[in-house]
Amino acid sequence: MFFELIGTIMAGVAMALIVWAVNRVLKGRLPSWLVPVSAGVAMLVATISSEYGWFERTKATMPEGFVVAQTVEETAFYRPWTYASPFVSRFVAVDQATMRTHPRQPDQRIVDLVFYGRWTRTAKVPMLFDCDGGRRADIVDGVEFGTDGAVLGAEWIAVQASDPVLQVACAEV
Repeated sequence: MFFELIGTIMAGVAMALIVWAVNRVLKGRLPSWLVPVSAGVAMLVATISSEYGWFERTKATMPEGFVVAQTVEETAFYRPWTYASPFVSRFVAVDQATMRTHPRQPDQRIVDLVFYGRWTRTAKVPMLFDCDGGRRADIVDGVEFGTDGAVLGAEWIAVQASDPVLQVACAEV
């Protein structure tokens, strides 16, 4: 966040210096308000560019085996341009590289879900999916696994077959 603030300020300063230099070359023919207005516009453009580029930059730095399962787009009244084109403010990735199954329960998988958010800390949460049953369960205290791989004490939550996280978690790797 700090570096983005510095980058935004630097964009404003650079644009103000460019307009000031052009005005000097033109011997003061430009209006005096153009320097601060151009600095403000440059800062706004830098902020918008950073906001819209966050998802692609973050996705590009994810480790191998991470697959984006679901994105959340956001609009805000204080960002009127987001109504024309919402930006991705958070997303869920499935870590397929560390997916775990039991030989006797091949349709049940434990995957790590990684929750990314703009200006928030990344969270990694293990989740159990029953691909045939279309359900998921949080892996919390009290959940145990029998010798045959059966899950004991899990609170299953039914999910739609079209749920994007379930589809990615149950996809063959």
